[in-house]
Amino acid sequence: MNSPQFPQSLPQFPQSLWRASNEVPSFPALAEDHSTDVAIVGGGITGITAAYLLTQAGYKVTLLEAGELFVGTTGFTTAKITVQHGLIYNDLVKYFGEEAARLYYQSNNEALEWIVQTAEELKLSCGLTREAAYLYADEGDEKTLRQLEDEFKAYGKIGLPGEWQDHIPLPLRAGGAIKLQGQARFHPLQYLKGLLDVILEKGGVIYEHTMIGEQVDKGSGMLTLYTEQSGHKISCRHAVSASHFPFYDGGALYFARLHAERSYCLAIDPETDYEGGMYLSAGDPTRSLRAVEWNGKKLVIVGGDNHKTGQGICTHGHYENLEKFAGELLGIRGIPFRWSTQDLITLDRVPYIGKTAEDEEIYIATGFRKWGMTNGTLAARMIADGIQRRNNPYTELYDPSRFKSRPSVKNFIVQNANVAKELVAGKVEIVHKKTQELKPDQGAVVFHDGKRVGAYRDPEGKLHLVDRTCTHMGCETEWNDGDRSWDCPCHGSRFSYDGEVLEGPATVPLTKLEAEK
Repeated sequence: MNSPQFPQSLPQFPQSLWRASNEVPSFPALAEDHSTDVAIVGGGITGITAAYLLTQAGYKVTLLEAGELFVGTTGFTTAKITVQHGLIYNDLVKYFGEEAARLYYQSNNEALEWIVQTAEELKLSCGLTREAAYLYADEGDEKTLRQLEDEFKAYGKIGLPGEWQDHIPLPLRAGGAIKLQGQARFHPLQYLKGLLDVILEKGGVIYEHTMIGEQVDKGSGMLTLYTEQSGHKISCRHAVSASHFPFYDGGALYFARLHAERSYCLAIDPETDYEGGMYLSAGDPTRSLRAVEWNGKKLVIVGGDNHKTGQGICTHGHYENLEKFAGELLGIRGIPFRWSTQDLITLDRVPYIGKTAEDEEIYIATGFRKWGMTNGTLAARMIADGIQRRNNPYTELYDPSRFKSRPSVKNFIVQNANVAKELVAGKVEIVHKKTQELKPDQGAVVFHDGKRVGAYRDPEGKLHLVDRTCTHMGCETEWNDGDRSWDCPCHGSRFSYDGEVLEGPATVPLTKLEAEK
């Protein structure tokens, strides 16, 4: 498929409002062997919060980021700080029990309050604003309305102080909603920059452009990690994988127990006043709304249109769907920013947080299901407790080695059947397009030199060819025309138009091919 010809109102290239409105610090790549107490792999909210907590506790901490800080999910979020995570609590009660559901709520609520308290203590100018959150069902969607009513009953069982609303403040035709007071929104990068300042003041060390490979050597109470590109060693007593997809598997088969979903955002300048509040639809297609201040204006972030990574087909169409929704709801004067992101979802929808094995000092945090502001913060707090040998009441709930018989078995079968389908489909697809047909800023799977390859012609007319076989497990990547990337439909790896790794589990780039012979 050709790359999109965006409507005039949509920016041609994706750009996150958070990154565009924040001066992002830069750090060098690791250029020699290194020793530290704690090596934290991943520079998003989990990694930075864990580094903040552990440097405060007196540990020597090194933070390692494969690319640049804030280019992962944290830099492309909607940045809602809330315990209202969609339709989740009724399922938790059903499959985990009321006490576990209550612990899920409490752990996320503690993370919310910790963020608010930390921002206040550090006097951070991060636009933190307390607002109510609403989970609503569209009028006429009786199935979703019944699910929402069951969700509200679960709130009552676990002590979550929601309020039932027959109507919502927005001009949306809603059949019902759950209102939750005291939630919050903020500018995530301005907040995290404040934590970074403290980390550096306390002697923390940060490296960018330093990808950590899968090999981990263990012995004599020490761990040895290796950089993917240069093979430099990092010696540490504790290692933390805060890298979205765990850099270390340890036989846990996380690639088969997680799936990746993409979602999309527009920051619109609305024609009509926005009443405030944070909104999320309970049914499909997902729609999310929240306000944000930018250049003296109040914009509205409109998000949603989720799909499995690599399986969204015409990806720019998701932006257009959001534009249509926002235009009908609020009117649009302009759209300064658009961006997309992806997150990982576990088999039972509860994150994996904790040690990879009881006798290992390797911790993971993944599967936040698009609620990384609270889940990522609670993960950092749990891991900091584990390293300091402090008991944490949530260890069992988030244990990465758990396997609930329902719904995990069903989801395991469905997800891996989908992987098998995509693996086969990518190998046998019929391709007719030739490289000569590509116009500037267009990408596609093409037939070139007798085989199917990935091709992108940049705005200057240069052709970039790659072998689209994902270097993780051999699935064929698909062209994402909304974000100019090659996305794997099996396990969610993403690569730039010229093959560089954007997101794991893959750690090796796609093979570049000669454009001309």
